[in-house]
Amino acid sequence: MLKKKALVSLLLASALLTACGEEAAAPPMMAAQVTVVTLKAEPVTLTRELPGRTSPFKVAEVRPQVNGIVKQQLFREGGLVDANQPLYQLDDATYRADVDSAKASLQRAEAALNVSRLNAERTADLVTTGAVSKQDNDSAQATLQQARADVAAAKAALQRSRIQLEYARISAPISGRIGKSAVTQGALVTANQSAALATVQQLDPIYVDVTQSTAELLELRKALDAGTVSDTTDLPVTILLEDGSEYEHRGKLEFAEASVDPSTGSVLLRVRVPNPDSMLLPGMYVRAVVGRGVREQAILVPQQGIARDPKGSTSAMVVTGENKVAQRSVQVSRTIGDKWLVEGGLEAGDRVIVEGLQKIRPGAPVQAAEAEAPAAPAAGEVTAGEAKAKQVQAPTADES
Repeated sequence: MLKKKALVSLLLASALLTACGEEAAAPPMMAAQVTVVTLKAEPVTLTRELPGRTSPFKVAEVRPQVNGIVKQQLFREGGLVDANQPLYQLDDATYRADVDSAKASLQRAEAALNVSRLNAERTADLVTTGAVSKQDNDSAQATLQQARADVAAAKAALQRSRIQLEYARISAPISGRIGKSAVTQGALVTANQSAALATVQQLDPIYVDVTQSTAELLELRKALDAGTVSDTTDLPVTILLEDGSEYEHRGKLEFAEASVDPSTGSVLLRVRVPNPDSMLLPGMYVRAVVGRGVREQAILVPQQGIARDPKGSTSAMVVTGENKVAQRSVQVSRTIGDKWLVEGGLEAGDRVIVEGLQKIRPGAPVQAAEAEAPAAPAAGEVTAGEAKAKQVQAPTADES
């Protein structure tokens, strides 16, 4: 009886041990399905959206150069005028009289010159025979030279009077669009007066003056000196209108001001933009997307692949060569559409997990599938083909 009880106890203990062993053996972990994006190096153009205002390519204020009464206005206000096109006609009766008087003075001087020349020729012949003294001959020759000088002075006076007569018809100094007239027929105008009669502005092309902070300028120059980015002086500048739409014509950066505005701590940049349809008018507020440099080997990662903890640190989950999950600490600088520009922590060839993050943890095995290629950019978006590199938007003051 005791042997039977011992045998039963042994069998029960064996069964319990077997059951415990089965519970201790955990089932093998299944590989989760995730979607990854394989990173690659590509050229990226760093840009900055800067506020600015338009200004005319050329501006000329029309002022009279002689005194007179406005006799006639010869242009249509707000219209286009050509260089040297007559704009105002002043009463020129006095200036015509001056021209006639100068002509008469010239004729008188020429007549005196003819008499002096004949006298000089006669005395030159008689001095050889001793009929006249050398002193008389010298006086005759000097009188001839003086007569010639009087003719030259009379010609200059006639030319001056003709110029004054021409100034009585006021012409456009440049081609462009003319504004409203500040005077009407019958108004008295004076030479070199402070008030302009009208203003002519050349609007095609037109300038866009934008400002850039000195901090950004120093950062760019350091990057250029370090070789991390290359120059983008020749890249076209995109102009954004007040309603947010993109202007159809691209501009070109003309120059950067050599001094800093002490009141704002910024530098003026001037962009030259074609304006054939006069869409841009002087004084309009616009924004210019200006290239700041080209990074030849930039790494872009989708935003959904980057996580940020409460301390502000960023990280990414990547798939290793053994198809396991690894966590990487990442440094990013700015957004590029739906991507981050990577400054450190990731490199070309890394497979960053963008979908299935809630099902994984570091060290877990995964089955990775490559994400589909992104859709084509929307109409009006600057593409890599247009700029030979992607246009990257720098964060605004509110974002940074």
